[in-house]
Amino acid sequence: MKQTLQLRLGQQLTMTPQLQQAIRLLQLSTLELQSEIQEALDSNPMLEVEEDTPDAPVDNLQRPENGADNGAANEAESAPAAEAEQNEPDLEADFASAEQNMPEELPVDSAWEDIYEPSYTSNLSRGEDSERDFLDYQSDESDASLRDHLHGQLRLLPLSDLDVAIGTAIIDSVDDNGYLSDSLEGIFEGLLADNVTEDVAALELDQVEAVLHMIQQFDPPGVAARGPGECMLLQLQHLAPDTPGVATARSIVAEHLDTLAAHDLARLRRLLKISDEELHLAIAAIQSLNPRPGAQIASKRIQYIVPDVFVRKHKGVWRVELNPDIAPRLSINTLYSSMVRRADNSEDNSFLRNHLQEARWFIKSLQSRNETLLKVATTIVKRQRGFLEYGEEAMKPMVLRDVAEQLEMHESTISRVTTQKYMHTPRGIFEFKFFFSSHVGTADGGECSATAIRAMVRKLIAEENRSKPLSDNKIASILVDKGINVARRTVAKYREAMAIPPSNERKRLA
Repeated sequence: MKQTLQLRLGQQLTMTPQLQQAIRLLQLSTLELQSEIQEALDSNPMLEVEEDTPDAPVDNLQRPENGADNGAANEAESAPAAEAEQNEPDLEADFASAEQNMPEELPVDSAWEDIYEPSYTSNLSRGEDSERDFLDYQSDESDASLRDHLHGQLRLLPLSDLDVAIGTAIIDSVDDNGYLSDSLEGIFEGLLADNVTEDVAALELDQVEAVLHMIQQFDPPGVAARGPGECMLLQLQHLAPDTPGVATARSIVAEHLDTLAAHDLARLRRLLKISDEELHLAIAAIQSLNPRPGAQIASKRIQYIVPDVFVRKHKGVWRVELNPDIAPRLSINTLYSSMVRRADNSEDNSFLRNHLQEARWFIKSLQSRNETLLKVATTIVKRQRGFLEYGEEAMKPMVLRDVAEQLEMHESTISRVTTQKYMHTPRGIFEFKFFFSSHVGTADGGECSATAIRAMVRKLIAEENRSKPLSDNKIASILVDKGINVARRTVAKYREAMAIPPSNERKRLA
């Protein structure tokens, strides 16, 4: 074999550390992004948080180098904005091009943007909602858990050391929903094995059960129950005897709970020999009970969703704006950056120069993240204006490929942008992925979104006659009459995904 030299011309994308950082920042959620920014501030002395300057006008805020005009980017109906977004290159290619044009060493006086402005908001968001601060929403719940709540009540009772030890063991076996997670036999054997007191030899199972009945009278009603039936009976005991239907409700829960779960109301009337009105009152009393009594005491701090973008209608046009509160304003520390010398190859100067370069790349990555986030959100709003105007039934079918083709990006980039990113709309807060769904064919050859079909199914079930609920086959027939070609099994799948029970379990008294 003869060896030869050949010259080939080709292009390839190299995943440099800067490009990897940009892609990683793109897929972070709001909370993860805040942690990443804080970590960068702690590790890089060149980065600092810009203090708010209330006297500075909004129009003088700096913009990204390659960003489009703010008004055009936020205008969901603007044709020039759509054209600019369609001509925008892919995220990876954009970063690769920027890296190729970047010199090996960044001079101190280079024309880089050293300030990260996290929002491209209009005067509308800065003016009308200036006092909005989602970080101020804090849970007012007490840090005390359900067990602490029960232990506090146990300490108020004049009990012997043995009864206190039994009560402590029982309370420690109560889960967050308020149910006893261990059997009495298991608690009894555990007390014997632990030798909790000197009187443990005299301990009997009946004494453990007696202490359990005492704890079952604690607040909240129904706590320490060994099952749903006992939990409901305990709560019914706390109701006044003259409560309408309470006596019948106790009989149903104690003896015919399975029949009630099967919604066999005719059989219940025959077994209890009661009228429809009496049965209706009893079921109403049962429905007023709390199946998870411990959930109202258990300490679980609420995690509020902080939206990444705001969508609102201003003068008849839907506008998209980034949330200015999701990240602090970052800038380069001028004191440290002024210490960098070009010709100095000392260790200290190399340290400063490297961190200066990393800080500028970090700021650039944050700006590109916001640009991409805003473009994707604007595209979603353009395609889903029907949902914003009329609700879920007007949702259009849309997949990642549709947005990727319009913005000339890769589907993986769109997937990163739409994961754990939230949009605040007049209809509520939704994850970006909520607006993506498959489609079902219609009679006229069009397409209907799966989200719209689920909304129609939910509406039909909400408006049905409770004494004669609609079956899946009947719902499918109604949708076919409306021109939507959907099968019964598809309706069943959507109904189960929405946690709606079948027709036999939805049947109620007339």
